Amino acid sequence: MTRNTMLSTASLLSIVFLIFHMTDDILREGGMALRGTSNLTVVVVLGLWLYGALALAGRKSGYIIMLLGSLIATGMPVLHMALARKVIENELARARGDYLFVWTLLAVGVTGLFSLIVSIRCLLNPQWGQSR
Repeated sequence: MTRNTMLSTASLLSIVFLIFHMTDDILREGGMALRGTSNLTVVVVLGLWLYGALALAGRKSGYIIMLLGSLIATGMPVLHMALARKVIENELARARGDYLFVWTLLAVGVTGLFSLIVSIRCLLNPQWGQSR
């Protein structure tokens, strides 16, 4: 598997997991995401990340966009764990599918970290992973 395929696949998985996670976060009362039009910024950010993963794959600008997206994805579990008390105190949120919420949070972190590592390697060494 080439580095561009690995990076694009990991970025696409991160985007899908972030969409699931944000949907769950928005639907929870007292969750970290607020309801309303302020969540449309997520659409813009994920749309740019998708463009970088698909249209700009293999270019330096695509690597930079995927690097920034993977930083967001890697930071999502850190943000939630730091502010976990707010979510844990809400009993209604605990009753509605915590397993999927935590699973997507961990999946976002794992795929984001992988994307981060691969995008840094691609930026530092453009010939990495190519046959000689």
